[in-house]
Formats: sequence, structure tokens, C-alpha cells
Amino acid sequence: MKFFLDTANLKEIREANDLGLCDGVTTNPTLVSKEGDVDFKQHVAAICEIVKGPVSAEVTSQDVDGMLREGLEYSKIAPNVVIKCPLTREGLKATRRLADDGIRVNVTLCFSPAQAILAAKAGASFISPFLGRLDDIGENGLNLLQSIVEIYQNYSWKTEVLAASLRHPIHVIEAARMGADIATMPFKVIEQLFNHPLTEKGQAQFLADWAKSGRK
Repeated sequence: MKFFLDTANLKEIREANDLGLCDGVTTNPTLVSKEGDVDFKQHVAAICEIVKGPVSAEVTSQDVDGMLREGLEYSKIAPNVVIKCPLTREGLKATRRLADDGIRVNVTLCFSPAQAILAAKAGASFISPFLGRLDDIGENGLNLLQSIVEIYQNYSWKTEVLAASLRHPIHVIEAARMGADIATMPFKVIEQLFNHPLTEKGQAQFLADWAKSGRK
């Protein structure tokens, strides 16, 4: 399973990349807005200089012509830019047109298996089911992920399942168990994956015993 970092923060992206754990980056308008008054295209270009894997840049137009205009423009920023389109009628029209032109598309805001089927049929390179947002309203987002993975395995679609809106390590672990192609998460979740009290306790004990031995 590949790890994508769900952020637009260059410091976090560099740190995850230095750890060797960043296979790509997903951004959205909310994440970019948190970085202050930055030029969007320049900021995406900076991310693409750090990460060689796919970097999702989301369109903000609501109509297909606007999405196509933005998608074509953003695809020129760097070869690894992926255009992010919403799972709407206009978004899927744009997805098909962009895919036919050889531009990879990440279809975002997926909340049902039916929507995931439509995205694959439209030629999406990635489908992003949002697990955490379903959890927020009392549904189990992992059930959605499991359904999509099962459906996609029945066909020869090339769409990769990108588990999104992951809030904690259990989301990551269960996504891996289900066979998701990609997990995208905030940097804090990557940090949490390292944590186990027995690792910390064992390391402290090893170092203490070494110090007692008097060796250098």
C-alpha cells in the first residue's frame, strides 16, 4: 500500500519524504488555504519538486468547461500532477475528457459504492472514498472502502482505490487489510503509526544496559 500525505505544508512534506514514507501528496482548497497567501500553481510546483509521486491539485470550478480549463492548466505545472475533480455530474464529464487526453484524475468526495463505479467508468486514475467524514455522521467509513475494493476486484478497471479522510492508525491498518492501493493521511497520523510503548520501553532498556556495561 502506498502512503500519500494529505497536506499542502512543505515542512511536513519534506519530513515525510525524508522518512522515505511519502509516495505522493493530496491537496485540496482547504489545505492550501491553511498555508496563507501563496500562489497556488507555484505552491504545487514546490510540492512536486519534493515528491516525485502523484500530487493532486483540485479544481474549484463547478462547470465542466471551467474544470477542463483548470485541469489543463494545472497539468502543465509538472509531469506528476494529478487533477482532482469532484464526484458530480460535471466532475465526471471533466474526468472523462481529461482522461481521454492522457491526464490522470483523482475523483474526490466519494461516499458510496455507486459513485465509485461511476468514477471508474469515467476513466478516473484514483477514487477517493472519504472514510472519516462518514464516521463523523455515525456511519462506518470502512464499510464503504471494503465495498469499493471488492467491486473493483471484479473488473479490469485501472482506477486505484485511495482511502482518504483517514483520522487515526486503525483507519490505516484496516485500509491495508482490505487491500486499498493507497492511504492518504495527515502527517500526524504517520507519526502515530510509529508509536508503541513496548518499543520505547525496550529501546530505553537496551541503552541503559549498554551504559551499565561501561562500553563505548
